[in-house]
Amino acid sequence: MTICDSFETASQPRWRRPARALLSFALHAILAVVIGGAALLLSFEPGWSNDSRDQTQTRPEDAHSGALLLKTQNGTMEAIRLGIDVDITVSGPSIRARITQIFRNPTADWVEATYVYPLPPDSAVDALRMVVGDRVVIGEIKPRQQARLIYEQARQNGQKVALTEQQRPNIFTNDVANIGPGETVLVQIEYQEPVQQSGHEFSLRVPMVVGPRYHPAPLAQTVADRREDGGSGRSSEPMPGGERLTSPVLDPLRDAPVNPTAITVRLKAGFATGEIISRTHAVKIESRDDGTRIIRLADGVVPADRDFELTWKPAATPAPSVGLFREHVGDADYVLAFITPPSVMPAANTKPLPREVVFVIDNSGSMAGTSIAQAKASLLYALDRLQPGDRFNVIRFDDTMDQLFSSSVPADTEHLAQARSFVGALQANGGTEMVPAMRAALTDPNRGDANQLRQVVFLTDGGISNEQQLFETIAAMRGRSRVFMVGIGSAPNTFLMTRAAELGRGAFSHIGSVEEVEQRMHELFAKLENPAVTGLSVQFSEAKAELTPAVIPDLYRDQPLVLAARLDRLAGSILIKGFAGDRPWQTTLALAEAKEGEGLSKLWARRKIEDAEIARTLREATPEQTDATILALALQHQLVTRLTSLIAVDKTPDRPAGETLKPSDLPLNLPAGWDFEKVFGERRRQPTPPLERRAAAGASGLLLAANMITLPRTATDAELSMLTGSVLLALSLGLLLFNRREAKAR
Repeated sequence: MTICDSFETASQPRWRRPARALLSFALHAILAVVIGGAALLLSFEPGWSNDSRDQTQTRPEDAHSGALLLKTQNGTMEAIRLGIDVDITVSGPSIRARITQIFRNPTADWVEATYVYPLPPDSAVDALRMVVGDRVVIGEIKPRQQARLIYEQARQNGQKVALTEQQRPNIFTNDVANIGPGETVLVQIEYQEPVQQSGHEFSLRVPMVVGPRYHPAPLAQTVADRREDGGSGRSSEPMPGGERLTSPVLDPLRDAPVNPTAITVRLKAGFATGEIISRTHAVKIESRDDGTRIIRLADGVVPADRDFELTWKPAATPAPSVGLFREHVGDADYVLAFITPPSVMPAANTKPLPREVVFVIDNSGSMAGTSIAQAKASLLYALDRLQPGDRFNVIRFDDTMDQLFSSSVPADTEHLAQARSFVGALQANGGTEMVPAMRAALTDPNRGDANQLRQVVFLTDGGISNEQQLFETIAAMRGRSRVFMVGIGSAPNTFLMTRAAELGRGAFSHIGSVEEVEQRMHELFAKLENPAVTGLSVQFSEAKAELTPAVIPDLYRDQPLVLAARLDRLAGSILIKGFAGDRPWQTTLALAEAKEGEGLSKLWARRKIEDAEIARTLREATPEQTDATILALALQHQLVTRLTSLIAVDKTPDRPAGETLKPSDLPLNLPAGWDFEKVFGERRRQPTPPLERRAAAGASGLLLAANMITLPRTATDAELSMLTGSVLLALSLGLLLFNRREAKAR
């Protein structure tokens, strides 16, 4: 079942009034029964009219179908509903995704809907369609300000219009204006992204919910701070646009989950696949004759409250260590290469360098619930992996910060016992002031010591809006440190994690559940404890190439090198060389042997845009140069960026003159495992919700929302009517018995 299927309008059953008459009743007894029965039936009358103009104000205590209510000047009204259908095709190294958002307006008003949603941080968004009835409107890429002006004008004119904007590389908004009473509007976006690989495992991740973000106050820079960041005079204000990351968040104890989502993946891996699993959702897998695997959610639809992850492995090991793909677009050829260097183990006679490891753990309110349990278990596991020659420290932060030791200490029995006690006592509460904690972790009194490896392991869900401040801190203070980000929870801020790890010349890992702690931390320490492949360089023998990433990173164990390039011709070969530990390593790829790929030009352009943003953060390019580069790439390759948007306008005005347009920010679920009170404060005391409302928080509530069952519209309170009807029935039966006794007495 798809969300589109579940949002089809169905005829609703009507309650039938009983027609059986009891002729033996006395006339006044008959009248009493009829009156009592009518009152009771009235309390169950659904009133499931498909004409939304018949709908009236709804009180929260009447909302027994799991529907969502909006506050208005006149009381509360049912909110606009959203369903999501995700359709993904994996073709070798690339992913093409189509996300359909179905906006259903059950109210009697003309509505403007705003929905905040996440996408993978390296996704190249390039297509928008708006479907209104039998009309399909194709979106166009425009400069952001121009697209916004077009939207506002169409909105004012009463035209249906959709606008897709990037708020962060992994967070987008869709604004849809002039959805009429009872109407359904479909907004469909498409994006391209590369398949992720780690060792013998390939994967994709579909973010499904934006967790609430902490908005820090501006940081006050001291003279020492300005000296530390080179006196650049950069703004210490939080990253702009944070206000658009804020949406209503439902309390899972009081509200049914919303935004039901269906997911279908068509997996064409390019090799025979073995194990295919999802660690986040139950899935069912169908095999086709051509080798394609079809993966769907076992439950059909699920609430959008956690990221969806799918992993697959080759049927035969080892996995392919090299993959080279090509695409011809316009007058250029684009190539995408995946190269996995051999795993590097220290030589038997090589003494490993001593390490200093600084662990940073986020214990802010958003980490409450299962996230803090995962983070503490991960950190305790990491402490157990320290070697006698290592030194370490532990920093914890919320909107305050504590450093366990004044400086790093030996990893001996006494200090490790203190650290375990410190970690075990941590509780999640407060805000998320991440930048001061990162500054403390990167403060290095022995910056020039080349005989020691310095590593920062940062455990967090990344729930902040000032990502750019964090990036600038890492760029200014990283020195010899390597930053390893560990994403915690069901919906981490992957953009922050991956960019921070890239700037910190480290790696990113994700721990989605307590069950994954040992495996993921083991993989992380395999990176920390083994030499990286360093000094990598890339040469093209004949073709002139624009290569990305601009700076080739060091690689850690099981981490592939992913290169994208734009070539003037597909000729010659690519030479990649570097050092695996202390030994030279190289490989050569013949461009003529590249396989056909899809969407590679989009992936190349997206990565060039990321290069431009990183160059700005590292102060290798001015903001003006960065913006010019991004705008040129976005317009040429038709991509949504922070400087460009997709706009689709239905040319025919729809909203009648004089009709008011009501804005509606669509709510989000709280990410699975989060604690509502720790994020938003203690709940105000309210009566315990009825059984139907509590049950709606489960799967049944989701299905009710998906099938668009509207609220009863009654003239009286439902519970009161039921009570009144029951009392009248009891009185009528009592009167009947009394009459029979009187008749017998005569």
